[in-house]
Amino acid sequence: MFKDFVIDYYLYIKAFHIISIISWMAGLLYLPRIFVYHTRVKAHSDADELFKTMERKLLRIIMLPSLITSSTSGMLLIYAIGFEGNVWMHVKLLLVVFLLYSHHLMAKYATAFAQNKNMKSERYFRIFNEVPTVLMILIVTLVVVKFL
Repeated sequence: MFKDFVIDYYLYIKAFHIISIISWMAGLLYLPRIFVYHTRVKAHSDADELFKTMERKLLRIIMLPSLITSSTSGMLLIYAIGFEGNVWMHVKLLLVVFLLYSHHLMAKYATAFAQNKNMKSERYFRIFNEVPTVLMILIVTLVVVKFL
């Protein structure tokens, strides 16, 4: 019965999944850029407090809810179509694990900034900023082309 519901609303769930992914990716792409600029300011300055607020709100209000809705809708989609014969899906999910790990690292870095304990450089965050971009390109390519 539940599977029938998921199948009946598959396209709506898929649309919701894409919308959630877009929101989550916006945060994954933007937060490291905020970190780049945050490394340039002095602790306890007005700019430091502004960046801390931006980081906290981006993580809690946009990224975390988007991650939860993306994951939930994604699991429903997998439930509807299954895993068998979908090697591309296994590879995609492995790449999603890397995205989840990068999200985790970003939350850790935001906490370090909030506690004035950041030890990473501007250069590190500039490079780290590319990780979600590369993962996104690989994931979208796998989903669209399904070449595996």
